[in-house]
Amino acid sequence: MTQAATSRRALEPGTLISDLVQLGLFLLLLATGTLGFSRVFEGADYLVAGLGGAFLGLGVALLGARWRWGILSVAGATTVAYFLFGGAIALRPTAIAGAVPTLETLRELALGPVLSWKQLLTLQPPAGTYENLAVLPYLAALLAGVLAGSFALRLSRPAVALLPVAAHFVVAVAFGTKDPVEPVLRASFVFAGSLAWYAWSRGHRSRMVAPQPHVADSGGWQRSLRVRAIAAGAGVLAAGMLFGSVAAYSVEPVTQRQVLRDSLVPPLDLNAYPSPLVAFRKYVRDQKDETLFTVTGLPSDARIRLATLDAYDGIVYNVAGDGGTGSGSFARIGSSVGENRGPVTAEIAVTIEAFKGVWVPGVGDLKTVQFGGPRVDVLTKALHYNRESQMAINTAGLQAGDTYTAEVSIPTVLSDEQLGDRDSADIALPAAAAVPDVVSGSAQSAAGSNTTALLQARALEAKLHTDGFFSHGLQGEAVSRAGHGAERIAALLGATQMVGDDEQYATAMALQALSLGLPARVVLGFHSEEDGGGAVEITGSDLHAWVEIALQGAGWVTFDPTPPEDQVPQEQKIKEKSQENAQVLQPPLPPQKPAELPPEVLPDDERDDDGGNPWGTLLTVLGIGGGFLGVAILLLGPVLLVFYLKRKRRMRRANADSTADRFSGGWDELLDAATDLGVGILPGVTRQEGANALESKYPQSSIVALAERIDGGVFGPVEPSPHELEGFWQEVDGIIGSMNNSVGPWKRFKARASLRSLRGSWTSIGMAFIARKRKN
Repeated sequence: MTQAATSRRALEPGTLISDLVQLGLFLLLLATGTLGFSRVFEGADYLVAGLGGAFLGLGVALLGARWRWGILSVAGATTVAYFLFGGAIALRPTAIAGAVPTLETLRELALGPVLSWKQLLTLQPPAGTYENLAVLPYLAALLAGVLAGSFALRLSRPAVALLPVAAHFVVAVAFGTKDPVEPVLRASFVFAGSLAWYAWSRGHRSRMVAPQPHVADSGGWQRSLRVRAIAAGAGVLAAGMLFGSVAAYSVEPVTQRQVLRDSLVPPLDLNAYPSPLVAFRKYVRDQKDETLFTVTGLPSDARIRLATLDAYDGIVYNVAGDGGTGSGSFARIGSSVGENRGPVTAEIAVTIEAFKGVWVPGVGDLKTVQFGGPRVDVLTKALHYNRESQMAINTAGLQAGDTYTAEVSIPTVLSDEQLGDRDSADIALPAAAAVPDVVSGSAQSAAGSNTTALLQARALEAKLHTDGFFSHGLQGEAVSRAGHGAERIAALLGATQMVGDDEQYATAMALQALSLGLPARVVLGFHSEEDGGGAVEITGSDLHAWVEIALQGAGWVTFDPTPPEDQVPQEQKIKEKSQENAQVLQPPLPPQKPAELPPEVLPDDERDDDGGNPWGTLLTVLGIGGGFLGVAILLLGPVLLVFYLKRKRRMRRANADSTADRFSGGWDELLDAATDLGVGILPGVTRQEGANALESKYPQSSIVALAERIDGGVFGPVEPSPHELEGFWQEVDGIIGSMNNSVGPWKRFKARASLRSLRGSWTSIGMAFIARKRKN
């Protein structure tokens, strides 16, 4: 009883000053861990969320320790704090005056545990103000603060409190980027701070558990302390190894480091969107003079990129975005793309008019973007960007009335003299499929004896640009079929006179360059003859396609193989060509009717509104329900664990090997129930004295009679029968039930979820282990 009393004193909260000192150190440790999110977010919102969450969590832990809350009360207080202060700390744009939570705030906080981690991993850093991703550092720091603070102030093993700190540090690293901020310095500070706190806490608790002068066997107490010190030291060493591993990981070369976002593929299915090059004739035929969008701030001679096409399958040229070194991959972005090439050289403003689709017109290398108009939230959440191909896609689809401003970096265009004899860049692109044989032969013929990449590319460009003829195949123009499949390219390159427009010539040159081993891609975009600077109206006639080839140290260099629009074939030669082609190819389509275009994929918002998709509604309901369910599991999981541990403890006592242990276990079960109800028995009293004290508190229970029965079962000469043991445990359960029924439902539930008796059980198990070791 003396040892148990000593252990209980060790669990008593220290003075308020010592508790605040400990929690202050834990706040610094958690703040250091929160810095691991710095590369993922733009600005200091993540740090405010992390510090606020840690402060709240440690505050709940302090109140729980000082006021002796049970696990259910701590969980409830954590939930209330999470929702009450979440708007002011992590979701200020959704809160009234940046502090009072709204229904939107509560909804985002409820969905946060389920969605925020996935959204953060699939978003291209930095997140900026995108959506409500600060919920993740807020929630991580809040939970780490509650657990670390509660363990530090309430458990007898201080090293356990370092586990939530280590877990929080690892979470920030895992959800960060390959280039974290000062990884070695942060890991070293956390490790040193953890050691300092552990050393102080161990000395402080040793003074609290020091034996009183009247207690015997002080040597045994010293030996038990040594055993505990060895065990705790092993725990701290394990934590040190963990932090050391994290630090070693952090100093690895960036190319060798892996984080969680590297294992996830952004949830964008490019196969759902047809190649924009297929719609080329639609723009030049139906929207030739119609204003698609207006651009302000466009630099002179700057080209507006709509799509970068690098995957040819013999039918269409499409966007790959498969993660290759040349294709890159699409990732959701916030207001800022983050680290990219070059400084800001222009700021453009775009107003959408007749243009409609998912491909976002852009200039140069995007650095920041801000949407406007009535659909600003929808467009912001649906934006994806590919750094390698310098193109953006918005799955919500652009439409009239949408606006956006962007800061861009436009690379310097190098002259051929500056490019010199540079070789082609070592970039991997998807292999072209079903390429006609005439492509390779014509490429070799055009390249001739040129050996450098630039000269070969210029030769291909000159051949098509000079010898080809231009025609959209519209009314009054020479026959020119739409399309850029293998048959159409074979017809273009194998004809007596090459006739086509940007769609065919850009595709032909890109395939020729690929056959020579040059990394080439087709770009669909706009460039206008109007001077930049003011408002420039972009029409369908401004749509063009060109070729880009990657050269070492120069990036992607632009080539224009399409002949001038006034370079048209003679009428008689066109007829001869048409007759010749009719003998070897399928009959051409009617001259004035372009090929049918595949139906455009509706933007996300239009799909959702068409007919009221029941599956979309169901997924929304399941998402919201899953958010609340996730929070419920997160908060009720510890309570269910306590129920399970107490159930296992009762079964262990009732099924002990010896009869005496079964009777003693029944008495221990009764004392634990009283402890959880807040009624303790003074150490050193006999079983009868303890029974009298409890029966005075619960007079409706026959506790004294039960104690006499236990003494008889433990010390009596006759071995009780199994039937008597079963009846004894039924009597124990009945008395415990009577004790529980003497209080209200809330207090009864708190007692069942309380950790008080479990801490005593863990202490008893440790003392028994030490006693067995001492005997051996």
